[in-house]
Amino acid sequence: MAETGFKAGLEDVVAGTSDICFIDGKEGRLVYAGYDIHDLASHGSFEETVYLLWHDRLPTRQELDNLEATLRRQAELPPPVLRLIEAMPKGSEPMEVLRTAVSAMSVYDPDDHDTSYEASVRKAERLVARFPTLVAAIGRVMQGKQPVAPDSSLNVAHNFLHMLFDKEVDERLAQIFDMCLILHADHELNASTFSARVTAGTLSDIYSAITSAVGTLKGPLHGGANEQVMRMLLEIGRVDQAESWITDALQQKKKIMGFGHRVYRTEDPRATHLRRFSEEVGKKMGDDRWYEMSRIVERVVLEQKGLYPNVDFYSASTYYMMGLPIELFTPIFALSRISGWTAHVLEQYRNNRLIRPRAEYTGPERRHYVEISQR
Repeated sequence: MAETGFKAGLEDVVAGTSDICFIDGKEGRLVYAGYDIHDLASHGSFEETVYLLWHDRLPTRQELDNLEATLRRQAELPPPVLRLIEAMPKGSEPMEVLRTAVSAMSVYDPDDHDTSYEASVRKAERLVARFPTLVAAIGRVMQGKQPVAPDSSLNVAHNFLHMLFDKEVDERLAQIFDMCLILHADHELNASTFSARVTAGTLSDIYSAITSAVGTLKGPLHGGANEQVMRMLLEIGRVDQAESWITDALQQKKKIMGFGHRVYRTEDPRATHLRRFSEEVGKKMGDDRWYEMSRIVERVVLEQKGLYPNVDFYSASTYYMMGLPIELFTPIFALSRISGWTAHVLEQYRNNRLIRPRAEYTGPERRHYVEISQR
């Protein structure tokens, strides 16, 4: 057998080149096309980030205006897709509905049969524009409510909250949510992005690639961690129980979600911002117990296990205090990551090579066929 240099889970294996995102695990840095995430989260917007990921540079004022206008113009869902969401069985898992709806959107795209790169860019614009509408509609139907049409006067973050809550949204909460979308926009070759690139590498269409990504994000080892973090905090229940609860859980060797990362060896830089957001939103809502509980859990896990919080840990309490349903946490991840997914698919198309790794065979090498009567 050939030597393959096998590593379980392809850990630290370089599978390709990209200009989109860089992670420095030792220093705890996340960089989009040369721009540090701290800089972008402090000064940029989600729409600017989308343009940056797609074009490898920040937009001019006119370019940003054009992109914002395009996203607002394309935000409405095709009526058959909306009907499909409403027809799903009651109690359907939101990520299953999202995966099915994304696949269905393909056949209603005016560029469906156009496989050119230019058509793929137009499809990417529609995907980014419609994901917030899609996730909000899923959330509304899940709660037994009618979907709300997008408001063309609002940006992506503000519009999503408007469509989900159907009421005037606090401006500061919309700003915080916009920054959350920036923080979640891309993360190099994570599992869902890699699956999207594998699908795109066959020259399948961008909707197929994004459906692959959504299906991968649905897995509990990738998406959904912040859902489990919030359910843990709800189970703890009170600030004065947090230390004993988490200590007992660690002694029982239970997995504590929201800590550790395959790449980062120090604090996830996204957690730095989300910790601050959790505190601010908690105080704004007059209920900071989830933040205080999280701080205690963070301290105990760091002291006893040496693990730092990742992006999922503080996003849980931030989203929960904003009123976002726990069941929508993973679809909300997707409405941000659609920016990075589409950027990677477009990059794959620009310099395509079929992604076809090898496997290290561990079965028997030589066997001889035995007639069935003699087995």
